[in-house]
Amino acid sequence: MPCPFNIVKPSRPLSSLSLYFPPMGRIFRSLAVLVLAILIAGYIHLKPYLAAMGIGRSIESIGTGNCSIVSELQACEKIILHQPSGLLYLACSTLHGRLQWMPAVNRFNASGMSEDDHVAVYDYETNSVTRLAFTGLSSRGGISLHGMDVVSSAQEPSTLYVYLVNHRKPAAGDPSRVGADSVIEVFETRLGDSELRHIRTFESPTVIITPNDVVGSPDGKSVYFTNDHARKSGLKRHLNVLIQPYDTSVGFCHADYGCKFAYRGLHASNGIVKGLGHDNDTYYVADFMLGEITVLKKGPDHTLLFSEAIKTGNAFGLCSVGVRAAQLFVGLAADNLAIDSNGALWVAGLADVLGFISRKFEDPSAHVASTGLRVTVNSDLDSLYGQRYSVDKVFEDSGRLASGITTVVYDSQRERLFMHGVVSTHLTICKL
Repeated sequence: MPCPFNIVKPSRPLSSLSLYFPPMGRIFRSLAVLVLAILIAGYIHLKPYLAAMGIGRSIESIGTGNCSIVSELQACEKIILHQPSGLLYLACSTLHGRLQWMPAVNRFNASGMSEDDHVAVYDYETNSVTRLAFTGLSSRGGISLHGMDVVSSAQEPSTLYVYLVNHRKPAAGDPSRVGADSVIEVFETRLGDSELRHIRTFESPTVIITPNDVVGSPDGKSVYFTNDHARKSGLKRHLNVLIQPYDTSVGFCHADYGCKFAYRGLHASNGIVKGLGHDNDTYYVADFMLGEITVLKKGPDHTLLFSEAIKTGNAFGLCSVGVRAAQLFVGLAADNLAIDSNGALWVAGLADVLGFISRKFEDPSAHVASTGLRVTVNSDLDSLYGQRYSVDKVFEDSGRLASGITTVVYDSQRERLFMHGVVSTHLTICKL
């Protein structure tokens, strides 16, 4: 009976078929080499970011000799100094509330959100704390404070405009899936008052996405702000730690014209501060991962234009490109920024980001290293050699005095350094 199949005789000996079908051992070795190459490439990509997060960093003790603490003030993410009076304005919460609801670090337990967020005023001379009462505000999703700015009126210096990032609960949906319903609230007060009178709420879901910090105007009508993520929630947001995209932004809102993006394409944007003086058109934005400070200049129609980047760390070799090495300047993870009355830029540096996220947000009493940096413009001679800025480590502590700080301000007139953090147990004050 004839065979129903056509049997084709191999044109090569069976032993030679291994040239076309390699043994399994060779396949596994090739896969292992491929996986190793991917891991090495990933490590090279992430190494500077890991360094900026504090892995392998040695902590010094600097500026800790003459310090005190104020335990009444807890969980204050941002400090603003009113220079003429020496009063501090602080955006505070409760420690438990921060651990449950803090959208910037993916804490979305809305049921645990604090009902006691407030703006506090601290008077160093009398060592007194005053809580300011919110009046005229009806917030459907509660009040959860993050970034803040306090600006004196251009017409009446004793009138203050207070700008606050408010991460409200979403009106519907699972917060871990839809994110926070974040807005920017504007209040008016007077120096010495005990109330904050609500003026307006800036809302724009397509522009005010994940607001972190704010810079307000002296008329209470407009505000610049940073978005620390491009998305409120989702897988792509969680992958940011691996991909490290340049997709964060600065937005702008005006009471008469609405909101828009002023600058896009930033990396891990966090704190923002304006240069000294009402007429100054320079804005500084902190990079939370690399510690770099992006300098932006005001452009037409309230847009911002890139000017330069301030490197707060040392050059970090990445790979060889021809005869030169590609370098990335890695500094401390930079959170909030401040400008003192001499024009120096102050940076709240997290010397241990992993400890901050993994330990501090589990146990607020944990000691997490903190650093305060001062950035000043160099002399003409130094600038001639390419060193435009001087970056000085003015304060550093293992976490015993100042733990996990997110904000630092310096009263240059009275020579006092103030530091606090979003999950810190106290305000730290050091005489410098």
